[in-house]
Amino acid sequence: MRNMRTRVKVCGLASAADAAEAVRAGADALGVILAESPRQVTLTEAEEIFAGIPPFVARVGVFVDAPSDYVERAVARLGLAAVQFHGCETPASCAKAPAPVIKALRVGPGFDFGEAEPYRDKVTAILLDTLVEGTDGGTGRVFPWEEVSPLPDWTPVVVAGGLNPVNVGAAIKVLRPYGVDVSSGVEERLRQKDRSRLHAFVAAVKTADEEE
Repeated sequence: MRNMRTRVKVCGLASAADAAEAVRAGADALGVILAESPRQVTLTEAEEIFAGIPPFVARVGVFVDAPSDYVERAVARLGLAAVQFHGCETPASCAKAPAPVIKALRVGPGFDFGEAEPYRDKVTAILLDTLVEGTDGGTGRVFPWEEVSPLPDWTPVVVAGGLNPVNVGAAIKVLRPYGVDVSSGVEERLRQKDRSRLHAFVAAVKTADEEE
């Protein structure tokens, strides 16, 4: 489902300062990791991260097979616009979620977008990340974009997996996604974003859109 402008989500935020900088750079959505991860934050930390974020920037919480009551508590406490499920969540559990669902699928050898079909009408968007055995995402590795192109038109698709200011333009030209998701590609070090990379990433997205 192609739109005229590619949305940008900056994920893995661990400080209010980085969240504010992502907004200044032009991010459309901000994500915090609420699952076991080197970038995991608590609900209290997430509240602090989102405290100064303007209402027009979407707040997203990332979960991996989390108990439903924890997801509900996080949505209510943080004012999440969407939840991003990175585990083995079923279509039925996605349909019962307390907020719109972005369901992550991991792209590896032999990936078929038919894997997303059971989630049709159960989720708001599909996110494609790179399959790395033993992890749930956040590896900083790119998957072969050509193998999943063209994207289906029945759902918005967000592309993640090793994107950075250098390669995001190429990803957009190949896949023409609804949105792109970046975390490690704009980090100075783990849990700390780099100001110049944040701005360069958003600028690269805008340039790719203009060229399209």
